[in-house]
Formats: sequence, structure tokens, C-alpha cells
Amino acid sequence: MAGELIAAAALLWLVAALIALAGAGLGVGRILVALGCACGIAAAILALPDGTKMVQLPFLSIADSATGFRLQPAALWLMGFGLAPALFVALLGSPAGRGGRTWLFGMAFSLLGSLGVFGLQNGAQFLIAWELMSLGGAAMVLGEGLAEGPGHRVLFMLGLLEVGAVGLLVAILSFGADAHTLDFVRFGAAGLHLPGYVAIIAGVLLLIGFGAKLGLLPFYEWFPGAYGAGSGATGAIMSGVVLNAAFFGLARGMMVWMPAGFDQGFGILLCAIGVISAILTTLYAFQQEDWRSLLAFSSAENASIAVIALGAALLFEAGGKPMLAGLAFTVALLHLAGHALAKGCLFLTADGIYGATGSFAIVQRGVLRANRFVFGAGALFAVMSLAAMPPQAGFVSEWFMFQTVFQGFHLPDLAGRLTLVLSGAGLALTAAIAFATFVKLFGIGMQGRAQTTEAKVDTGHTIAVALLGLGVLVLAVGMPTWLGALTHADLTDPALDAAAKMTPGWLLVPLTDKFAFISPSKLVIVMPLLSLLPIGLAFAVRRGAIRRVPVWYGGSPREVVGTATTALTFSNSLRTFYSFVYRPTAETERDTTLSAYFVRRLRFDHDVAPIFGPILFRPVTRFVVLLARRIRGLQSGHLNFYLAILGMLLVVILAISLF
Repeated sequence: MAGELIAAAALLWLVAALIALAGAGLGVGRILVALGCACGIAAAILALPDGTKMVQLPFLSIADSATGFRLQPAALWLMGFGLAPALFVALLGSPAGRGGRTWLFGMAFSLLGSLGVFGLQNGAQFLIAWELMSLGGAAMVLGEGLAEGPGHRVLFMLGLLEVGAVGLLVAILSFGADAHTLDFVRFGAAGLHLPGYVAIIAGVLLLIGFGAKLGLLPFYEWFPGAYGAGSGATGAIMSGVVLNAAFFGLARGMMVWMPAGFDQGFGILLCAIGVISAILTTLYAFQQEDWRSLLAFSSAENASIAVIALGAALLFEAGGKPMLAGLAFTVALLHLAGHALAKGCLFLTADGIYGATGSFAIVQRGVLRANRFVFGAGALFAVMSLAAMPPQAGFVSEWFMFQTVFQGFHLPDLAGRLTLVLSGAGLALTAAIAFATFVKLFGIGMQGRAQTTEAKVDTGHTIAVALLGLGVLVLAVGMPTWLGALTHADLTDPALDAAAKMTPGWLLVPLTDKFAFISPSKLVIVMPLLSLLPIGLAFAVRRGAIRRVPVWYGGSPREVVGTATTALTFSNSLRTFYSFVYRPTAETERDTTLSAYFVRRLRFDHDVAPIFGPILFRPVTRFVVLLARRIRGLQSGHLNFYLAILGMLLVVILAISLF
């Protein structure tokens, strides 16, 4: 049954893409995409915890060899949670005209590509599916046109993603050359016979290839530009199912294809890159004043945390602790599941606010005051999860993350223990800044009073935000039950069953309750009961008359809207403290066209400087432009010039064949 549902999802997405190309019936196309998402979610529910059976796809064969397709339990888990926000995105469409033909085409192709990345078992078809995801994301951003110069941002994104694609191509060919086939089922055995330096290069290329999509350093710098040129609907697709697919690809490459002898080295490398990426991306997220850019950096941060868990799994595997390795990998899956729901919820919150106000800026508009309770509650649950506040899913996964790195004392070598200790310190810094980031997002972006008309969000986005936010809470509260779906999710040993040892009853434990435990199921019952204490105290002190007086404001009249906290004032102190990272810029321009003594307009711009752009990307761009200028003579159009080139090529070919 699950296999038929997966086939139906692929067919529905393909038909939707064809409808988008035809340019008619776009509403029908969005409904087909939504039905495909529903089929994918249903397939994940039915097929877990065992996964789907291997099937052969002869219509995708290359060189007379059929292509295998199978969704492993980890792939089903990541795909199912990634498709949940995609379902609402398809039903609601993009706020830029509810999604034109280009945007619909891009969404359908992104989902098709992600399905291929999750399930295809052949390197050639895998690379095609990987490129479909990139093409789909670019089409969605270009189809909306919500920012000036979207082409430049998309080109920058595609340029970095193609660097990753070339790395994946070389890595897959390295394994395929030794296996004499591009079938993934033989890559694990082939990796054992690779020379040491070839295996190291292949592993680094895998990290570059998948890291370009995950937003690991330095590739996270395309995130704010590309996400900021699209809508929240586009961001929900890219930070949900697409990001989850990229992580699954990296996990399979590192845990299955790479030889076990390199686990420790790559475990240390993954932890180091993940920690630095998480710190940098959350620092830059805190400074953003646009919903999409802030959530984009946050997506890269959460992907980096999952990569740290993957690095920890490799370290435990190298140290002969397979159960702890299974714990670390399961934690990564839990973290990305909660992230997909919460981030999709907030991206759709941003779309709802944009539909009401015409802006994605993080400013006080009285959103909570103007909208239904369920809208604010859904957004609050998502914010709490991404800020790792109990009892939400993000709190559960980050608690598990800390418990995982605390287990480093079980490792036999100093390098592994020290790596996990430093990873824990980096995670603590990341969690603190992420908490402040989402306090800023909710406190300024959702509360306050509107300057003119308060933002009234439409019913569709209200329902979607409420359901996705509730899903975040349900995931956390029901975690002792949901973990049963991951009992065979380990990629190296499906029979390991680490997830079963993480749930003794209502408790969640890092394999043993002797070390630590929490219970979000009990927290959701106890916390409302504890809230009765302050409520009772509040009623007790209200015996006398309450005197209300205005707050002293320096002797001036108190203007609530004009003196409201802005995104800049909230984050400026951290910008000053970490100025060596941010390298902030501030420019003031005065318009004195009428008279030198009277300022007609004062314009103030502020920003933070990227780290890798000036060092890596800008010199490469200049080199390519210079090279293009040098060789543009090849486009002269003179026939004699082209004939001369062909003649020289013939001479070279003859020389090679003769000598």
C-alpha cells in the first residue's frame, strides 16, 4: 500500500508540473500537489518502522540496468515531516498572486527531486533528482519576484549549489569506479577498497556537496538572499523537505559509503564544521530585520545542529559504542522533524502577515491583538520549539543533543572526548543566542501596537499556523509513542533498536534513566497546574483598588507606537559585543537640496558584513568576469576563426593518435 501511495505522489507532482508548463488550471495543479503531499505523509505512516520494499524502475534505466527505489525508515521519517508544511503551502499558494505557473512548476519539481534523493538507489538518477531540487527552488524564487534583483540572488544560490553538485558527482564516480556500478547497494563494499587519500577526498566532497544545500559554512551565505527574494511558502519547502533530503544524503554517505576506519576523523570534522556553522548562522539570524532572512539563517543553524549529531554518531561508532551512535543519529532525526514543523509554521506566519500588511519586516504591528487566539498560539508553539523551550519538540531534541555530547566520556580516546566537550560548549552558546533571536521575532514581530491598521491575517493562514503549531506540541508530548517509528532507522545496523531504549514508559532517557530523564508528556500536564499558583496569588492581591499611573518617560508625553522597541535596538548590544564577527556598517545620508541649513530627509542604513563573501566568493566572481572578457573573442562570429580552431583541434588529435 505504501508503495502505491509513493507512486501516486510522484505522478500527482509530475502532472502538476505539466499543468504549470501549460499555464492553465493552476488551482487544480496546487490541489494535485497537496494530494501528492498527503499521499507521501500517509505512505510514511503506513511504512514505518520498517521502510518500503526495494522496487525496480525500468523506465529510469541506464545502460540496460534497472534503477532501484527504496525508502528507508530514516528517509520516510524525514520525508513525512517535511511534507506536512508542504501540504499547507500547496493549498494556500504563494502570497505573490497565489502562485503563478513558474512557482507551481518549481514546487512540483522540488518535491519530485526530494523524493528521488530520499529513495533512488543509483548514482546517475540521484544526481538528476538533486539537480531537480535546485532547479525547483530557483523557479519558485524567480516566479514570485518579491524582491529587487532576484536573478542575481538566484544565480548566486545556483552557483554555490553547482559547486556542491560537482563535488557529489566526483564523489559518486569515485565509489562507482571501484564498485564497477553506480548502484548504491555496492558503495559500502567499494569504500573498503578505496585508497586512503581517495576515500578522504571523496568524504570531503560529500560534505561539500550536501553541505551546500544544508547551509554549512561557507555556503550559508546564499540563504538570506535566496530566501529573502521569495515568500514564506517557498521558504517552507526549502527548509523542510528539501533540507531534510540533503541531510539524509549526507548521513547515508558518511555512515554507509565511507569506510569505518575514517569515522573518527570525519566525526571530528563534522562536529567542528557543525559547531562553527551553528554559531555563525545564529549570530547572523539575531541581526535580521526580515522574517524570511531570519528564518533562513535559523534553518542553516538547525541543519548544523543535526550535522553535529551525525558527527557524534561517527565518533561513537569509531569508539565501539554502537548504541550511543544510534542514539546520536536518532536525535538528529528528531531534531529535523520538529524543525520542519516549527519552521514551516513560522514561514506561513510570515506569509499571513505579509498578506495583511504588504511587508515582511519585523516591526510591531499588533498581530496578536488583531487576530484569533489560535493563530497566536500556533506561532508561539513554533517559536518556543525553535527557542528550545519546554515542553515543545525543539526542547526535547536539544535536551537529547546535550545528553548525547555529555556521553563523550565513554569514548576511549582524548580527541573524541575533547571534540564532544567543545561541541557541547558551542551548542550552549548557540542555544542562548537562538533563544534571544526568537524572543525578538515573537516579541517585536507579533506583539506591540500597530502604527495605523492592525494586521488581520486571512483564515487560511490562521488555520495552517494553528495546526502546524499544534503539531509541534503533539510531536513533543507524544514522543514516547512516536519514537517507536524509529526502531529500525539506524543506517548502519537497522536491528540496533536504539530508539526503543530511549522511552521507558512516559520518560525520555539517553538509553538509561540512570543518567538523565525528562517527560514532556507529564510536563504538559504539570505546567498548567503550576500556573494556578501565580493565578491564585494574582486574585489574592486584588482585594484593594488597583491604581494605574503612566510610566515616567523623562517628562515627555508617552507615545506607545513611536517609542516602540525595534529590531535594531533589540539586537544592537550583541552586534557591538560581537563586532569582530559582524563588522557592522552604518551610513547616514542627508538631503539638503532646499538649503544647507535645513535637512529635508535623513536616510540611515545599517548592515552586517558577510565573512566569506569578500574572502571566497568575490575574488572568484572577479576572476570569472575577467576570464570571460579575455575569451569573448570566441563569440566573434567570424567563420574563418572557427575553421582555424577546428583545424588546430584536428592537428592535436592526429598528434595524440600518432605519438
